[in-house]
Amino acid sequence: MTDEQAWSAFEARDRTVDGRLFVAVSTTRIYCRPSCPARRPKRENVSFFEREAEVRAAGFRPCLRCRPDQVARDRTAVAEAVRLIEAAEQAPQLDSLAAAVGYAPHHFQRLFTRNLGVSPAAYARALRAKRAQSTLEEASSVTDALYHAGYQAPSRFYADASERLGMTPSVWREGGRGILIRYAVIDSPLGPLLIAATDKGICRLTFDEDEGALRRRFPKADIQPGGEALASLVRKVLDAIDRPLAMPDLPLDVAGTAFQERVWAELRKIPAGETRSYAQIAAAVGQPGAVRAVGTANGANPVAVLVPCHRVVRSDGSLGGYAGGLDRKRQLLEAETKGGQGTLPLAS
Repeated sequence: MTDEQAWSAFEARDRTVDGRLFVAVSTTRIYCRPSCPARRPKRENVSFFEREAEVRAAGFRPCLRCRPDQVARDRTAVAEAVRLIEAAEQAPQLDSLAAAVGYAPHHFQRLFTRNLGVSPAAYARALRAKRAQSTLEEASSVTDALYHAGYQAPSRFYADASERLGMTPSVWREGGRGILIRYAVIDSPLGPLLIAATDKGICRLTFDEDEGALRRRFPKADIQPGGEALASLVRKVLDAIDRPLAMPDLPLDVAGTAFQERVWAELRKIPAGETRSYAQIAAAVGQPGAVRAVGTANGANPVAVLVPCHRVVRSDGSLGGYAGGLDRKRQLLEAETKGGQGTLPLAS
């Protein structure tokens, strides 16, 4: 990372580089995380270090506000908490989870949420719902799936399934039977675009796909042309492509593994006009060694543009892959860096 890139990360309070970059301030003789909430010093008073041992050896002491000396411990604690949640049959209570990793409950709640984008309880619910989703495809009955996934009451199981899966458990197992999905294939500024939505939100947004791809994904759903019922969403999606800086908050109805959903949540935090590397996303979701898995989760993104997987590049700055093709990825990024206010001509 160059000094210019380091300063930009510091100015942006970029949490993804915490632990990989240390900011030293000569006037106070302290060093901080890039995400430190304190007021920014003058540029001429700042220097950057990649290793904590080096900044300490240079005579700087850790900031008492952002505690940069705790970064490694914090990430280890979050990773251990994830392991405990995933290994438990029942979701651990916050008090016991925090105690197991050596933190006060309220502090650990904030720490976990800051690192993964969801609370420990929400992470556990997502994991349980994902287990239910997987089990439904193999279990002989919904009841078997319920108890295998760790639920103790059918009411909670059905509530989670409706919220997370967008359909009831038996319907999911039967390929979307009875669910209405409206779709349209439109000429977008970047070529043919499939838009599909349930009553809950957009469930598919992909380039170069058609109705056939949608029917293969949901073979027993009621799939119909969207017409006027989908017209408003179509207009907003086209706006999102053409004006990413003013992208509307569109409803989504998507579900993935707990890891995929953490990655997708992190992608939605990347501002238009900026990029992150696969390694930065892996670090941001608390699994710095999972760079390849981040790439796989990126490729599994079911809603292009709205979950902006095109903003993830390789560490050397090259584009990497993109399900819609590298030309589209390049166009999306160029439009955003040029201001993202109507830079792509809308298709008629």
